[in-house]
Amino acid sequence: MKILYALQCTGNGHIARAQEIIPILEKYAEVDLLVSGHQSQIALPKDPKYSFKGISLLYDSKGGLSYWNTAFKNNFLKAIKDIKSVPVENYDLVLNDFEPISAWACKLKKFDKILGFSHQASMLFSETPKPESKDFFGELVLQRYAPVENKFGFHFHEYNPSIFKPVIRSSIRQLNPENKGFYMTYLPSYSDEFLIERLNETHVDWRVFSKTSKEIYENGNVKIYPIDQKKYLKAFESCEGILCNAGFETPAEALFLQKKLFVIPIKNQYEQECNCVALEKMGVDASRDFNMRKIQEWIDSEKRVEVNYEDETEEIIYHEVLKLS
Repeated sequence: MKILYALQCTGNGHIARAQEIIPILEKYAEVDLLVSGHQSQIALPKDPKYSFKGISLLYDSKGGLSYWNTAFKNNFLKAIKDIKSVPVENYDLVLNDFEPISAWACKLKKFDKILGFSHQASMLFSETPKPESKDFFGELVLQRYAPVENKFGFHFHEYNPSIFKPVIRSSIRQLNPENKGFYMTYLPSYSDEFLIERLNETHVDWRVFSKTSKEIYENGNVKIYPIDQKKYLKAFESCEGILCNAGFETPAEALFLQKKLFVIPIKNQYEQECNCVALEKMGVDASRDFNMRKIQEWIDSEKRVEVNYEDETEEIIYHEVLKLS
């Protein structure tokens, strides 16, 4: 069996999931990797056979999705050319983790051997928590960014039989969580200067992982780190709490390690608003902006949300992707 594994590299969550799934797939099939996007800070699980700039959702420095940057910093003509170039017909299956180039290539060539599997796919099921006021553009992105008919998804809870619990990467499962009293944050949609100013208003120490900094430095009770997986995992293991955007993988990993968790959804990012609603229903603290009063109340509390995220990745791949019994 020959599989084209297609993932987008906008952010780190898709790659973190691929790091677990690709080695499992390679036990049963020949796997080629296709990637698109350009904002990830962690290593791919293998060298890609196809690599495209793709179409990325881009942000401003204050935590919001920038429609201007998204519209004018993506090369849509190049993306169309790339879509036409992907030889999806050479594969027995295209496994698509919310990746637009391969999804549209299959649609253009009427190639139906494509299976969507992603966190975003879970939001296309009616049972998934959503805001009371739905975002038309946000719903459109979820449906049309990487369109796939046959799909299953991952979410914080199994809201539908085709939705599974998060894939927690082995590097997180192998940690021995402890509490050394400091807090950490990964908020790439905010500038370092913004975070330093706000977090210095608190009475605790912070370790901030930055997508822009090239060196480690301190300012008050805030210590800035460049993205470094070893240091990141060590901080994740020993922090008291984690402040992050309302993405999927980072909150899921924080919940798995039973860390205190506070999330701030990226403005105008409908997927994150949906995640925030789901997390709030589970009891996680959240704010729609950088609300220092709420963040301080969270720091002073001892509330943790318990979850049971067993390692079911190989079983899911075996039954849902390979369709073996």
